[in-house]
Amino acid sequence: MRPTEILMQEHRVIEQVLNCLEIIAQRAEADSKLDTDSANQAIDFLRNFADRCHHGKEEDCLFPMLEQKGFSPDEGPTGVMRQEHEAGRQYICGMMEATTAVAAGDSQAIGAFASNARAYVLLLREHIQKEDHCLFQMADQALSEQEQQQVLDSFAHVEHDDMGPETHQKYLNIAVELAKRFGVSCQAAGACGCGHN
Repeated sequence: MRPTEILMQEHRVIEQVLNCLEIIAQRAEADSKLDTDSANQAIDFLRNFADRCHHGKEEDCLFPMLEQKGFSPDEGPTGVMRQEHEAGRQYICGMMEATTAVAAGDSQAIGAFASNARAYVLLLREHIQKEDHCLFQMADQALSEQEQQQVLDSFAHVEHDDMGPETHQKYLNIAVELAKRFGVSCQAAGACGCGHN
């Protein structure tokens, strides 16, 4: 399995949680009440699975290998992806702050949560499309089999050493739980970052 195939599998799981987040935001605005438990679960998933694990694999493993092959880290596609990852982190911070404020009794923060959630969903959906249909195809052409294996080995390091054993599965389980709760099509049940289901 190629590194890009693993990342695309993870994209499907992230999209699943984005669909749940979108519903959480819509309901919060419609009901003037935020489901803070579900919001916190989605935020936890996005911070740790989507950003720390998935984006970590891209930023620490795949992108540097592509930059060694001549991709510009500043103005090339990897630089653009890093900027979008950082923008996503700002929206996640906004959601966290808003959720904390709502839990403390500030109902005005519901609008801030929904606004950050909508912006994050839009950003990530477009970001995923760029990677799936442009960057990953470029990566598949640029990297030799040996280089792809090096990236795969470094992915395993991120999952097991940086994230910790069983952490990846924990977040796949959260994605399944959220999908069931919100009636969203589930992609996470068999997905595993290193291709070992």
